[in-house]
Amino acid sequence: MKLGKEFQCRSYDSMVAHTSIAFARYIMLSLENRRNKDLRTIWGLFYHCCDEIQDIQFCEALQLIIDTIKNVLSEKLMLSKEIIASIIDSFIEALPCHIKEKLSLFSCES
Repeated sequence: MKLGKEFQCRSYDSMVAHTSIAFARYIMLSLENRRNKDLRTIWGLFYHCCDEIQDIQFCEALQLIIDTIKNVLSEKLMLSKEIIASIIDSFIEALPCHIKEKLSLFSCES
């Protein structure tokens, strides 16, 4: 940005002002460069062209977590299905009330 070559002054205020102007100039040039070269800024075209992953529901996410916990408990600790079910039930009972209320809205089965 030619900070040392285009400006020769010893005043602190003028150096701060010149540096601020140079940074503002850099920001404007960077913004213009991005508008011209970055495809993500063409009126949202990037978001229309890319395939987004479908959001999963809270119930599905919770079911995946519970299934993973069950698999880990059975493989690593070699626990029976009854003990694992007891652990999962205890976990769900220990959850805060506001999460239990949201769980009751869904038809999730652990």
